[in-house]
Amino acid sequence: MRTFYHPAREQIELASVLYALSDPVRLSIVETLSGGGEVSCGEFGMDLPKSTVSHHFRVLREAGVTKTRAQSTRVFLSLRRDDLEARFPGLLDSIVSANRKSERGRARAAARKEVSHA
Repeated sequence: MRTFYHPAREQIELASVLYALSDPVRLSIVETLSGGGEVSCGEFGMDLPKSTVSHHFRVLREAGVTKTRAQSTRVFLSLRRDDLEARFPGLLDSIVSANRKSERGRARAAARKEVSHA
């Protein structure tokens, strides 16, 4: 069975976490995982090459943001919420919340733009 590198809690660095969360694709992965539990890698439904998706999963895992677990032929991801909260209290929730607000703002602006051009 395949094993994956995960940094120990005390090895998780703020700069690595912020870098991992700075990419919109990785941020959307984290937002999907923020609901709790595990998600199979194939369930994210991203329209990207498999190698690109694997790269994003690896960056999140090596930064200590996610945990990856193999079971038979499937691979599952989950957030390392407890570890991140212990190292950087409130960081993950703040970033996910800010991203959701930003997405809603962009959606409202796009809707206003469509109405004004109608």
